[in-house]
Amino acid sequence: MVTVSLAQAKAHLSELLDKVEAGEEVVVTRRGRAVAHISPATRPKKQLRLQELAEFRATMPRLRRPSAELLREARNEGL
Repeated sequence: MVTVSLAQAKAHLSELLDKVEAGEEVVVTRRGRAVAHISPATRPKKQLRLQELAEFRATMPRLRRPSAELLREARNEGL
């Protein structure tokens, strides 16, 4: 983990982002206190395809009443 001051981060942001992209984490400090933590963005492991979503949805049981009606009842009952 790399720790840099705010001034250093401003001056070398591009290099810091290269390090983050390579998997390193960066802590930015202001007056000696950590104020930000920069870490690599997580990427989705697998994007679901529309066809897969449609197939999954088809396996779900149908409700006898609309969801909005069920939610309204639950709110009125204090659930």
